[in-house]
Amino acid sequence: MSGPNILLTRIDNRLIHGQVGVTWVNHLGANLVVVANDKVSEDEVQKSLMDMVLPDVIQARYFSLKKTIDVIHKASPRQKIFLVVKDVHDALALKEGGVPIDHINVGNMHYEEGKKQISSTVSVDEKDIEAFKRLDELNVELDLRRVPDEKGQNIMNLL
Repeated sequence: MSGPNILLTRIDNRLIHGQVGVTWVNHLGANLVVVANDKVSEDEVQKSLMDMVLPDVIQARYFSLKKTIDVIHKASPRQKIFLVVKDVHDALALKEGGVPIDHINVGNMHYEEGKKQISSTVSVDEKDIEAFKRLDELNVELDLRRVPDEKGQNIMNLL
């Protein structure tokens, strides 16, 4: 049996918003958005707000990291999955947990105190850099781009 049909994994601390819910979903041809994040999986208000952004024909699931690791391999081949995580640490946990991630779109990591800005939409600290290095060691392609038609950059060249 083949693995789940994950079209793309995106790191975006905003999770589902207009750019993700419309632009990326349409570009990828996804019919299911899986948000993997422990806090969001239990936040009904945030889930319903994100659902409002998605077109009616697109389904969304909100799973904890553990549940994502446990159920992703049970996905139907008909499910064209766009996997969205809040940060690089969630992405690394999924990869190390056996989720078949070979390509990550790094879309948005907000600036916070103690982080350095490496692009207009991505800021990192030492823990983030270590997680990106680990993903790189695991042969995950790390492509920084905001929208599909933008030319991507390998984030490892910016760290």
